[in-house]
Amino acid sequence: MFDAATTTLSSKGQVVIPEAIRERLGLKTGAQFVVVADRDVVILKVLEPPALSEFAALTAQARRAAKAAGLKPADVPRAIKKVRRVK
Repeated sequence: MFDAATTTLSSKGQVVIPEAIRERLGLKTGAQFVVVADRDVVILKVLEPPALSEFAALTAQARRAAKAAGLKPADVPRAIKKVRRVK
């Protein structure tokens, strides 16, 4: 189902998602989104954290990827410092 509605951008850069759409999607206060823009199109994609039951599989997948990339536990603090310096 496709819903369409209009809304307005506030002076603080805030946009209200119309109530009917919030209800249909089950959006609650504090919901987080990734925002993608392309020319005159803005897309809000709801971010949903993985269920705790999925976390073990995600951790195992991350460990396999790190091992395949040749990363070692000692590399992690160095990578964190590098990323924090960039910001």
